[in-house]
Amino acid sequence: MSEEVKIGGKCPFAGNTVGGAAGSEPTLQHWWPNRLQVELLHQNPREANPEDPDFNYAEAFKKLDLEALKNDIKTLLKSSVDWWPSDYGNYGPQMIRMAWHSAGTYRIADGRGGAGEAMQRFAPINSWWDNGNIDKSRRLLWPIKQKYGASISWADLIVLTGNCSLEIMGFPTYGFAGGRIDAWEPDNLTYWGPEGWTGKKPEDAPHGPMEGQPAQMVNRGLRWTGKAGDADYDLEAPLAASNSNLIYVDPEGSAKKGIPEDSAVDIRITFGRMAMNDEETVALIAGGHAFGKSHGMTPPDQIGHAPEAAPMEAAGLGWNNPRGKGNAEDTMTNGIEGSWTQDPTAWDNSYLENLFKFEWEQTRSPAGALQWTPVDKNAPRTPDAHLEGVDHPLMMMTSDIALKVDPAYRKICEKFLEDFDYFTEAFSKAWYKLTHRDMGPKARYLGPEVPAEDLIWQDPIPAVDFELVDASDVADLKGRILDSGLTVAELAGVAWGAASTFRTSDKRGGADGARIRLAPQKDWPVNNPAEVGKVVSTLEGIKRDFDSAQAGNKKVSLADLIVLGGCAAVEKSAKDAGIDIKVPFTPGRNDATEEQTDEQSFRWLEPVSDGFRNFHRDDINYNVSPEQIFLDRAALLGLTAPEWTALTGGLRVLDINTDGAYKHHGVFTDKPGVLSNDFFVNLTSPEYEWKKVDEAGMEFTLDDRSSGQTKYKATRCDLIFGSNSQLRQLAEFYAQAGGHEKLVRDFVAAWNKVMMHDRFDVADRNSAAL
Repeated sequence: MSEEVKIGGKCPFAGNTVGGAAGSEPTLQHWWPNRLQVELLHQNPREANPEDPDFNYAEAFKKLDLEALKNDIKTLLKSSVDWWPSDYGNYGPQMIRMAWHSAGTYRIADGRGGAGEAMQRFAPINSWWDNGNIDKSRRLLWPIKQKYGASISWADLIVLTGNCSLEIMGFPTYGFAGGRIDAWEPDNLTYWGPEGWTGKKPEDAPHGPMEGQPAQMVNRGLRWTGKAGDADYDLEAPLAASNSNLIYVDPEGSAKKGIPEDSAVDIRITFGRMAMNDEETVALIAGGHAFGKSHGMTPPDQIGHAPEAAPMEAAGLGWNNPRGKGNAEDTMTNGIEGSWTQDPTAWDNSYLENLFKFEWEQTRSPAGALQWTPVDKNAPRTPDAHLEGVDHPLMMMTSDIALKVDPAYRKICEKFLEDFDYFTEAFSKAWYKLTHRDMGPKARYLGPEVPAEDLIWQDPIPAVDFELVDASDVADLKGRILDSGLTVAELAGVAWGAASTFRTSDKRGGADGARIRLAPQKDWPVNNPAEVGKVVSTLEGIKRDFDSAQAGNKKVSLADLIVLGGCAAVEKSAKDAGIDIKVPFTPGRNDATEEQTDEQSFRWLEPVSDGFRNFHRDDINYNVSPEQIFLDRAALLGLTAPEWTALTGGLRVLDINTDGAYKHHGVFTDKPGVLSNDFFVNLTSPEYEWKKVDEAGMEFTLDDRSSGQTKYKATRCDLIFGSNSQLRQLAEFYAQAGGHEKLVRDFVAAWNKVMMHDRFDVADRNSAAL
């Protein structure tokens, strides 16, 4: 074989190309764009991580000299290097933007995004137009990351640098918690909206869903409402940005039309989708814009490609600027040029003072972007970030003027103007929420700067202040539960409903806290409210009897009882199937109160479609199929394909489906409540013919081929395990000889994984189980 490889030519190892261009060879996704991508469950594998398998980041972080690290960061922030000079001799403002944009991808609907894994380092986020030149900020931090190594993750370092930046400019931060663990590969599961562009400027991005575009982010399943080719659009709800490749909203206003009232609508929607109320929204915008400047000295069509499309000699950096120095006074980022305040490196209230003191008129930046300057030509000016003796008019964006014209935002601004201390506290807490929202419960927080206060968005649960049950107590409680008259389906169904709310994305939900007994979860249709009421009432009686009979301070929480009830039911169902197995149970949960539960926030955890319980709301307009939503839920539970398959087959024969149109669908057994492998045996049997019931293909029957009689009913979330090639191999595995016992073992292991997802107080979640 020739040693010559022509870069940019036809790949010598590939087959025929489409159109003859290298890199355009047909792939599996090209050939079958609507294929369910089960492999997406296996992202960020152990093989991608260079750390030793026993590496413990929490232990490494605890040994870190945080104060020394902060001093090194602050020294860097007050310096400047020739290849990327700091504005005003201070890197703080651009590092605040880096941390903001890392955390600002968070969305409350499915908990994805945020600073938690430092996904800002990978495509597509690293190449979004809105993240222009943030690659330079991370490169400036590399010597510090290199010095401290594995004791500080990129994810923690980015947020900590944002805090240090605020502190050196006189702002009192509320706190900092470490504990974010880096990913080692891009996230191919999260749907950010249509991409498919070169990364040069947002006008190049397609509008609306692309044909064959994977749409895994479908937790809420709402229909895209924009029009293809229409620049005035929103991405499909609930994506937390008004346009693809933006963190929040276009600073020039909706569709770059410069209408502040329209921008206010976008701001409220997008900030609301990332869990911020109006006051937090104003605090973040007004606080963030108290520092630094925007850059728009070079027309966007002169700027080079984003990092993922930049040439190799760019060393991983993108957006090459050929004009002048390419940086400093010639810098181009979002196209808007100027600063909001007279002193861009000091914490004060001049942003709001300027916004309300002056009238503002639309102008254009040197790059051609729409922005605003004071009508009063005698208004204060802001110094140039690099040139001595040069100053410029103040600047506002359309998204800034929106705070002035929207009545609710204006009222909050006026409150902040009247009480600077209140504004300072509001921004401090909003920044803390922004940068920590996706970390989950405080049990995951590390370091000496973690605030003692429990905040409602952290979903607090009272600390366990009682003696936990032991093995003898657990055996006694199992007996009481199974003698209570509750069925296997009822016990397993409520335990699953409680635990399966957990999201690996932002670590919210789970059985701890027993919030399934509180609003809103107790009323979710997917949970069978009447069944929840019955089970909870019975378990509360068992709890009262047990607690009253104990000496000392021994108690059992309702949260533990709910999980234990499910474990007891699974054990019974396996025994009834002829297999004795012990389902692990680890006590230590406690019960949250109504006051500790933000009902509105928890509403976002409610599924509109849940394949695990064959629940699918017909009043929702979906842009993806139920099985795609099912895959997404499996991903949010952190399940592998075998775990997903085993759990589904087991839950079906346990008969925990939601009451309603699909209550009996997928229960492919004559012995409901018994943990058999009947689901897989019947699913893969050639004796049954699958027939579509409705034109949309949402409901099916399994008909006996010899008699023509319908034996079972099914949904797409049942039959996908027999029609998808990857899932069918797993279904056949559990249906074959010896598959039953393996299914029971795998089901129990996966069940315990879900029950223990939120137990961050347990170092090894599978150890010391009773």
